[in-house]
Amino acid sequence: MRGISYLTLDQANPEALMVLLNEPLIRRHLIEHEPFDHGRLMQWVSDKLMIDRTPGCKIRAVTHQGRLAGWCGIQKEQGEYEIAIVLGDAFWGLGREVFRDLMVWAGELGHHEVLIHLLETRREYRFLRKLASVVQQTTIADRQFTTYRLPVT
Repeated sequence: MRGISYLTLDQANPEALMVLLNEPLIRRHLIEHEPFDHGRLMQWVSDKLMIDRTPGCKIRAVTHQGRLAGWCGIQKEQGEYEIAIVLGDAFWGLGREVFRDLMVWAGELGHHEVLIHLLETRREYRFLRKLASVVQQTTIADRQFTTYRLPVT
């Protein structure tokens, strides 16, 4: 299912990004935070652009056939690199393809391992368990996550 393109976050339509990030289904699977308004969105984009400039990191807006689908990236958290994929519910079917692209980027950036943290609201993904060298329960910001350690091949 091609038709996926990646843009820097400052190239994404801010209104579309704010609507997407405030979707209740997206917010349900993230650590709780205030809904985005224009100011909070601009600060979030600025923070993510700074991460994008950090060696070993890459943050992108995801579009599908010209429509904003979400965002994804490789970012450093607590001294380790993690991947994040946040897609609007109409685009969840793109997740595996975005995941594959992120793993290619991880290899290009020289990573040997990346983490993916899924909040307790998410079901376990068998394909991630098969790929993972370790699957463990972790606590981040007082929330429970299933953390997958994924070797980059």
